[in-house]
Amino acid sequence: MTKFGGAAGFAVLVFAVTLGLTPGATHGSGAAQPAAVHGTWINPKRTVTVVTSPCGQLLCGTVISATPEVQAIAKKAGAPPLVGTKLLRDYRQTGKDKWQGKVFVPDRNASYYSTIKQVGANQLKISGCILGGLLCKSQIWTRVS
Repeated sequence: MTKFGGAAGFAVLVFAVTLGLTPGATHGSGAAQPAAVHGTWINPKRTVTVVTSPCGQLLCGTVISATPEVQAIAKKAGAPPLVGTKLLRDYRQTGKDKWQGKVFVPDRNASYYSTIKQVGANQLKISGCILGGLLCKSQIWTRVS
């Protein structure tokens, strides 16, 4: 995890929300996501804020704010400007309060398999994995009121 304390770091093991869940059956593919997962979320280090919303029939999350330090780390890695970037991409609902898709890790300028699990009305567990799911990491993102 780089110094990207928020987006990339978090995203780097990306969003660790993809943690070890393997791409399995999709129970709700194509179904609209419940509004509860939609909203504004901040990473544990409070360095990146993302808005989740539908993108077609999928779920996506776009960065709406990031600290200057995190933005500089992403830029150094060759990533596009962080604000406005889709950090969470193409998530399909796979079960009750569960999604799988891709997380973009700015400090690596790469996307990884990811899962999201809504663990409460105001918390998302975002996991990311590399090496076919051998190395995974998760973070709890909190809803911004």
